[in-house]
Amino acid sequence: MRSCQLPSTMLSSPPSLMESSHFLRLFLAFSIIFLGFSSSSSSSSSHLSSRELGDITFEYRNYTAIHEFRLLNRKRSIFCPDPNPYLQINITSNPLLSDDEFVTVNISGVLLPAESDWVAMISPSHANISACPFNAIQYEQTGDLSKLPLLCHYPVKAQYASKDPDYLSCKKKTCQKYVAGKCRVSTCAATLSFHVINIRTDIKFVFYGGGFETPCILKISDSATFANPQKPLYGHLSSTDSTGKSMRVTWVSGDKQPQKVQYGDGQSQTSQVTTFTQDNMCSWAVKSPASDFGWHDPGYIHSAVMTRLKPSTQFSYRYGSDSAGWSDKITFRTPPAGGSDEVKIVAFGDMGKAPRDPSVEHYIQPGSISVIEAIANEVSSGNIDSIFHIGDISYATGFLVEWDYFLHLINPVASTVSYMTAIGNHERDYVSSGSVYITPDSGGECGVPYETYFPMPTAAKDKPWYSIEQGSIHFTIISTEHDWTKNSEQYNWMNKDMAAVDRSKTPWLVFTGHRPMYSSNGGSVIIPSVDKKFVQAVEPLLLANKVDLALFGHVHNYERTCAVYRRDCKAMPKKDKNGIDIYDNSNYSAPVHAVIGMAGFTLDKSPSNADSWSLVRVSEFGYVRVHATKKELNFEFVNSSTKKVEDSFRIIKA
Repeated sequence: MRSCQLPSTMLSSPPSLMESSHFLRLFLAFSIIFLGFSSSSSSSSSHLSSRELGDITFEYRNYTAIHEFRLLNRKRSIFCPDPNPYLQINITSNPLLSDDEFVTVNISGVLLPAESDWVAMISPSHANISACPFNAIQYEQTGDLSKLPLLCHYPVKAQYASKDPDYLSCKKKTCQKYVAGKCRVSTCAATLSFHVINIRTDIKFVFYGGGFETPCILKISDSATFANPQKPLYGHLSSTDSTGKSMRVTWVSGDKQPQKVQYGDGQSQTSQVTTFTQDNMCSWAVKSPASDFGWHDPGYIHSAVMTRLKPSTQFSYRYGSDSAGWSDKITFRTPPAGGSDEVKIVAFGDMGKAPRDPSVEHYIQPGSISVIEAIANEVSSGNIDSIFHIGDISYATGFLVEWDYFLHLINPVASTVSYMTAIGNHERDYVSSGSVYITPDSGGECGVPYETYFPMPTAAKDKPWYSIEQGSIHFTIISTEHDWTKNSEQYNWMNKDMAAVDRSKTPWLVFTGHRPMYSSNGGSVIIPSVDKKFVQAVEPLLLANKVDLALFGHVHNYERTCAVYRRDCKAMPKKDKNGIDIYDNSNYSAPVHAVIGMAGFTLDKSPSNADSWSLVRVSEFGYVRVHATKKELNFEFVNSSTKKVEDSFRIIKA
């Protein structure tokens, strides 16, 4: 049987159709060997070498890097017993890979196509490509319960060969052996496309049989190398303060030497360089993905602050060095200074990323591409000053290469306007890590990659709360994953920060954090969507400091409340002549809450019935636009697919 040896507990089951195809394939392979001996007088052209016949021990020794610490029962026989002399896998690409391209992978010489045949993209190319069936638990601990490849090292991407619609029907047929003028042996082929970006380390493609759950190797491609593994890439901007006169740019490179950002009229700043290692990741009794199976070298993260800028002004910049290379020249716009009259922002939570090819990846967020493309159109129009991403950023959750793919996804927008973030459970939470919640949601990252890739204007590492002012809004941004209980450091900070807001300068106070205080989606019994203790501790601060608007993510839909406190509507909006809800905060009553976690992750259904405080509920992918002057805050929820405004309201002050 071509699939790898099954555990003894599974051998009592009758063979499936897939297993039967493995028997047929092996039978065909040995039939070909027999044909080769009986029909050819030239042994050099027909006899298979010992390597072609599959010396499994030899192959196992040469193509795997089994670490000694791995438990014996995590290993499986890695090469399929499939002595097929025709099988090939190769890629169609330039000799060196570019920073962003679609690579064509060709599989040929297949004797019997099977639904269980698949191809993995592996990086680094020397990674352990054998099967580790118990690694299912490393996916599951992050909350991803989909069926994914059970290898000893996480494959960057994977596709079933049947993604080529001609594969199973063998429409791409080649005759490999003629006998007496008739084709006696024909083989099939598949062509797959993989979206590849510069992740600095070499890649290779491996053709597997046995499906994702019982994989065994059929053929391995040659390694492919990126043209410039040191290339500075994935630059993104963030504000450092409320003046609009300085902007931080952060980028990734394979080069550890300091680089520069060149901007404006001949100005430049030298980067600070940092990175993180497997030792910085969290783990416990069961290894975390970040510390083991999901690790990928992040390269070096560079960060530099562009100073002496002007608010609400366009500048250009590039980053890199003569030795590592330079980015393209990029035009960006600084945000308005705090206290100025007007600001336009986009806000959302829970975006993540999705493949631009038919691949399977860990934790795909299906709405992310449509949302980022719609936001890119908004930004390119010049109507957006800043972006706020409120937690659950990349959903890499311990599968570190996915940070590169996320940074690549947001680069068109995050490189041109300020991209401000808040930390979420999928960035920070892990057992015994100091999080409020002890779920393994970060996959062992424990906030380290997040804070390295997205340095916000916080007071210190692992204290990811801060405030910033843009235009007429004061933003108070907290971590719902760090201690928020009464008299904790963060509690005292948020109270002091909000109490100190000069409402004549920034009349609007917007409070943001990842986990919501209000949601009609109950979540589970063990982990509800709303933590009552969080609400009891922090909600009084919102009322006492007259927060106008509270924005949250975590729940994957859109929901808006009345002006609410303690689950009681203190005021209801009134309709204007166009039917738009208006909250009049001239006589303040309570905050309006909006859940905006609908930017990528699979949507949660909105209940048809809800408590009276819930006014609008929509389960569609999208984002929020906020346009604020000193007298009025306009809010719109935009459907990213249709561009339709699904909900809108205004908050006014006399």
